[in-house]
Amino acid sequence: MIKAAFFDIDGTLLSFKTHLVSPGTIQAFEELHRQGIHTFISSGRPKVLIPPMPVGFDGYVTMNGGYCFVGNQVLLRNPIPQQETDRWLQYAEQENLCTMIFTEHEMFVNTHSDPVANAIRNQLEFQMPPLLPTRQMMGHETFQVIAIMPAERDNDVLQMLPHCRLPRWHPQFSDLVNADNSKATGIDSILHHYGIDRNECIGFGDGGNDIEMLDFCGIGVAMDNADDNVKAHADYVTTSVDDEGIANALRELHII
Repeated sequence: MIKAAFFDIDGTLLSFKTHLVSPGTIQAFEELHRQGIHTFISSGRPKVLIPPMPVGFDGYVTMNGGYCFVGNQVLLRNPIPQQETDRWLQYAEQENLCTMIFTEHEMFVNTHSDPVANAIRNQLEFQMPPLLPTRQMMGHETFQVIAIMPAERDNDVLQMLPHCRLPRWHPQFSDLVNADNSKATGIDSILHHYGIDRNECIGFGDGGNDIEMLDFCGIGVAMDNADDNVKAHADYVTTSVDDEGIANALRELHII
């Protein structure tokens, strides 16, 4: 019996085309709540970048599991080791890379002119964060970094930052987080808070940073707009975010 449902945001709850939650998803959430099933966000976004949505959530896994909370109660906070945050920023400055950092309540970017950063802003529909020179970012407690760099750099960066991981979900940039963090660890903290077993939860996602969630949840659902490697980790592949994938899966799996 499913007692909790976890949802990625971009490409899962929100369409990349419309940036809206679909009518079918809204109806599906109403039915989940009628049945007493808890609903949660499970996202790479920080709290400051989670937009208002016409559906309700009982808690949040944010920054790929680095910061998780229910109401005003923080269940898990696990930043990147400060030495490695600063080492990344030194590397970004040396290599002239655009980067963003997410702290507990703020976010910063080191340039407003990078075309990839502006494409991210447009794709995810958020305002560009405040500008802060790379050197001045050092010393900030950071839970997640956006590293704007091609995948060819990933191995070098991971060798430089042994206590970090790169859950990449876009060819032109990657998230950078504490190696102990993932959506699965964040979900586990919320399930423990509610006394729910992992086999009693379902997770929905479409990106590379959703793989651990799909593996962890009792039922992992990949959207049809996900890459094949993400779908390979799912128990069920539904229709796309633009074709009522969430509602269709919940009905096909007899959850609503």
